[in-house]
Amino acid sequence: MIRILTDSASDILPAEAEQLGVTVIPLNVTLEDGSILRDGIDMTPTEYYAHLASCRKLPTTSQPSPELFEKFYLEAAAAGDEVLGIFLSHELSGTWQCAKLAADLANVDNVLFVDSATVCLGESLLVRLAVQLRDAGKTLVQIATDLEHAKEHLHLVAAIDDLKYLRKGGRLPAAVAVAGGMLGIKPLITIKDGKVAMAGKARGLPGAYVALFKKIEELGGISPDFAAVAGYSSSLREVQPIENYFRENLHMSEPLVRQIGCVIGTHAGPGAFGLAFFDKGLVLE
Repeated sequence: MIRILTDSASDILPAEAEQLGVTVIPLNVTLEDGSILRDGIDMTPTEYYAHLASCRKLPTTSQPSPELFEKFYLEAAAAGDEVLGIFLSHELSGTWQCAKLAADLANVDNVLFVDSATVCLGESLLVRLAVQLRDAGKTLVQIATDLEHAKEHLHLVAAIDDLKYLRKGGRLPAAVAVAGGMLGIKPLITIKDGKVAMAGKARGLPGAYVALFKKIEELGGISPDFAAVAGYSSSLREVQPIENYFRENLHMSEPLVRQIGCVIGTHAGPGAFGLAFFDKGLVLE
């Protein structure tokens, strides 16, 4: 059996993980009072965003301990199972390196790793694709190879309400954050080469939707053959135009919509929304 392992930056919640047959290792959020939250477990995103909006000092995020990964690998090895680990971009977190270190410590050779080179909504799409390929009977090597190819066609674009969270968290240079954070302007961000990058700017909320939908076409359009997902941090209402876009253009009766969790939300901030998708150029055997 192939066990699929990911981290909580994928924003796959426990109930959904069980349904998909994947295991999610939680990252950590340290609040200003020093208390530590396990992402996706100890506080709902809605509760967290209320806290984030009022806190004086930005919480910090951290990778899981190697022991959590090591325990999982050893259990899988004892059962004769293989492991596919899919983690957020190594440019944004040490989680991928931590997972690989744990495999070395456990002295196991039944594990393959895929650096998603993205986060959040994009990472979750790679996990969902891995589940689909596993359930179709592909081998561990075949799945990892397909994911490496698929991630070249994977795009994440989001509108951010305030770039200060990315700046304070060190995920975006201060000069870029200042330039993109003018009054009345909605910055658009993406993930490029595993790092957060500016994707454009729009005036106000209506302009942000126009810019997002234009960006979809610039990136090659959304493939109808693979899953796409919309996401939001604090306001479900703000993601509804993307849901409508999915319904009208992709004929999705029930669009996939997820709330962005605490770890990624620490850096995206309240009022963020966006989508992730595979472009029409993706073809898998």
